Amino acid sequence: MSVIKVLEIMSDSPESWEDATAKGIKKASETVSNIKSANVQNQSVTVSGGTVDTYRVNLKVTFEVS
Repeated sequence: MSVIKVLEIMSDSPESWEDATAKGIKKASETVSNIKSANVQNQSVTVSGGTVDTYRVNLKVTFEVS
């Protein structure tokens, strides 16, 4: 039987939502092993001078507990 745990994280990037997601997963995997999936719960941006400054994502990351 597998036990799956869910971790909620926030990540950002000046490039894109995809980059913010990839950076969040990469950083989480430094301390969490057996990551199985991630679900983007929310996307947002910060704006400076009328242009997008930062892309932000809220992720629910699932990993298997051994």
